[in-house]
Amino acid sequence: MKIIKHGGFSWSNLHNTFTQQVTDLYDLANEVAGTVLQNYNDTTSGIQQIIKDAIQNGTSLRTLGGSWSFSPIAATNGILLNTKPLNIRFTITSNSIDAAYNGDPKKLCLAQCGNGIWELNDFLHQRGLSLSACGASNGQTIAGALATGTHGAAIGFGAVQEGVVGLHIITGADKHIWLERASYPVVSNTLTDKLGAVLVRDDDAFNAAVVSFGAFGFVHGVMIEAEDDYLLECYLRRVPYDDALIHQLTTLDFVYPHLPYPGVMPFHFQSLINPYDLANGAYMTTMYKRPYRNDYTRPKPNGAGIGPGDDAPCFIGTLAGAIPAAVPLLVNKVLASSLTPYEQQFGRLGEIFNNTTLRGKVASAAVGLPVTAVGQVIDALLQVNTQAGPFIGLFAFRFVKASKATMAFTRFAPVTCVLELDGVLSPETVGFYEAVWNKLDQLNIPFTFHWGKMNVLTPDRIHSMYGTSLDQFLAARARIVDPAMIRTFSNDAMQQWGIDQV
Repeated sequence: MKIIKHGGFSWSNLHNTFTQQVTDLYDLANEVAGTVLQNYNDTTSGIQQIIKDAIQNGTSLRTLGGSWSFSPIAATNGILLNTKPLNIRFTITSNSIDAAYNGDPKKLCLAQCGNGIWELNDFLHQRGLSLSACGASNGQTIAGALATGTHGAAIGFGAVQEGVVGLHIITGADKHIWLERASYPVVSNTLTDKLGAVLVRDDDAFNAAVVSFGAFGFVHGVMIEAEDDYLLECYLRRVPYDDALIHQLTTLDFVYPHLPYPGVMPFHFQSLINPYDLANGAYMTTMYKRPYRNDYTRPKPNGAGIGPGDDAPCFIGTLAGAIPAAVPLLVNKVLASSLTPYEQQFGRLGEIFNNTTLRGKVASAAVGLPVTAVGQVIDALLQVNTQAGPFIGLFAFRFVKASKATMAFTRFAPVTCVLELDGVLSPETVGFYEAVWNKLDQLNIPFTFHWGKMNVLTPDRIHSMYGTSLDQFLAARARIVDPAMIRTFSNDAMQQWGIDQV
């Protein structure tokens, strides 16, 4: 394995929401001289050597993907391991599949941890396949997207991790495993022997590891179960802000007359509310899955450069520096040019949700909520905005099928509403966020923080949000991951949140 060491410096995430002094940053890359499998296995050995050295020297490690997280989840004062160059991909043959697997081996892809979502979209498309879900952007790595529970708004499928059926995890300086569910066996010993990994089938351990914010060892490989390629038929409409809309958002019955296809559940469903322009209605985005065909007009951005899958961080940062009295006018002006309604645009998943271009400094927070609480939450947001605003941003509601992952924040069944508050990065925005969380607490509305977004997590909040799920996660990790590995991959966030002991 190739390692480029950059030395100590002050590191910031992509969104510049925090800065951390690091001891070193290692760029990790595969060798190219051997076969693809030999190079992959060589990297496994190289990572284990880094872990051995770190344990011996008492140095902490954290893996770094696309630097996409707004929270300090990937930060460390030790060594950051940049995994983006680790982008080997394997197709899977029937010889590597367990006899009990009831899926199609041709739809399986073993992706090394640094593969970007955009790379996987292209790789799968060339084979007539697609990911089943992704976030609003494709800038994350696959391992990073799993670590934080990247979600999108696939109401009938769920977040990115629901399409993963196996994990190759380095769990100690001299140990690495292939982890999958006992209830859903996928690979045979033929594959694990080629990797030199121990096959572990354990539902509880897999559900704990698949969303584990970098706390479950080094996730080196991810087995994706893809599906046949498809198109999304997309709509963005302005709809009245009234009781009928609130009914649709809190019941998800899809009989709402302003939907493109009343009575049909869409693939993707979200609503955006501009608190300064309620009289002109809310925004509603719906996308319907269609069979793939070649003869469609590719999606194009609007005059402001915003595509059909782009979200608020693409444009809200342009409002930085707005004085409070001007916020309503400026928000309305930016949204008028950025969110222009469209009808029946078509595109593949990777075309609709493509590379996000950020403009200005952006803050982003998100929480999972029960769908039944959405109406009460909207009222609370409007009240808090009057008292602690004006918030330079908008309120977005995305709807995602609940996850099987033990620590997924999309845990409210059967569907989780994800409230997203994207705004301008400023002390005032942070104060607004805290006022919202306090209001939700006062109203006894249960919620969970997105692991990769700005949050105010404490040990008490973690226990309140996850209860026995946290105990199950810690127990599964203790069974699977070596104690020295757990200590080495801990960081300040894990300790402040109460996941790791100080």
